[in-house]
Amino acid sequence: MFQVARGLAGALRPLPYVGVLLAACGTEAAPIRIGLAGPLTDSVGAPMRRAAELAVQEINAAGGIAGRPIELIPRDDRGDPDSAIAVAIELERAGVVAVVGHVYSSATLAAAPVYNGATRPVVQISPSSSAPEVTRAGPWTFRVCPSDLQHGAALARFARNRLGLNRGTILYLNNDYGRGIRSVFAAEFVRRGGVIEDMAPYLGAEPDLGPYLDRIALRRASEFIFLAGNRGEAEVALRGMRARGLRLTVLGGDGLEGIERAGSLAEGVFVSSAYLAAVQTPRNQAFLAAYRARYPGAPLPNQAAAASYDILYLLRDVIARTGPDRARIRDGVAAIGTTAPAFEGVTGTIAFDPDGDVPNQPVYIGRVAGGGIEPAEGS
Repeated sequence: MFQVARGLAGALRPLPYVGVLLAACGTEAAPIRIGLAGPLTDSVGAPMRRAAELAVQEINAAGGIAGRPIELIPRDDRGDPDSAIAVAIELERAGVVAVVGHVYSSATLAAAPVYNGATRPVVQISPSSSAPEVTRAGPWTFRVCPSDLQHGAALARFARNRLGLNRGTILYLNNDYGRGIRSVFAAEFVRRGGVIEDMAPYLGAEPDLGPYLDRIALRRASEFIFLAGNRGEAEVALRGMRARGLRLTVLGGDGLEGIERAGSLAEGVFVSSAYLAAVQTPRNQAFLAAYRARYPGAPLPNQAAAASYDILYLLRDVIARTGPDRARIRDGVAAIGTTAPAFEGVTGTIAFDPDGDVPNQPVYIGRVAGGGIEPAEGS
């Protein structure tokens, strides 16, 4: 069982404080409500929901939290900031003690004022919102993934030191995400002696990248293209490169999640991620075995799934120490890695800094191969 692998065989013993509190309130068996917010039906959010439900099933089977089961309250924000605000209001009013979510940075940032500004604020822990702006979203907003600043720097180091690339072009989505990861990648690559030939912005899910690709083909100076955007735009770029016979190394950040499903078009593309299913750690292997057993035939879990699984277990541990009070839970989460032990999870060691970030979480570099993503050698 996965609980044994985590050193948590059997049910948790309730702390004396928690036992007294629950007895006094007469709510020993009442469920502890935890919200789950994200695009729960799309290719990124559906694995998140599956992993969260798996964690709740395991925790409840092992006795819940001091004998109280967790009740997961899922709400679909469709990845839309306006919907995220409505979801946040609904979850806050539903009496949840914490929220796992949201997934996309824009949704997390839109919802953060609700969680931080309520009469009784509620802690929000995002599994995958990587925008640097999340750092300043408020004292009740946390995340368990590296920021885009960490992704950009890791990709630049890999391109320069591991792949030995000297010159390249950056095509970037002209929004906060694209500009942020572009600037960090470029600064780190140049600092290490590389040259950025050009940085070209675009807009939209189906951008016209033809002029940029024609310029790259004409100059014949770039050895790589760094795609600072999302999967859809990356596929447009890859199709354009194939049409022009451009055989350059292609790299991208976590916005390219799912690019391996583009088949041969994406073969050989390098991507950064806060989690790879192929990582051979005992915790990850135990998680994968449990996930496959419960969801046979489902695609492998993604980063949002693995991180949501970790967050549920992290909250289980915190609430066992603090009880179900929202303010105590927030303080208990903030203490992880400082006055309380770091949390050892599937995605790595989670330790929060004063801003609610996890600066020591790893960034993996993977390579698309045979319809999947394998850890890149030397990453």
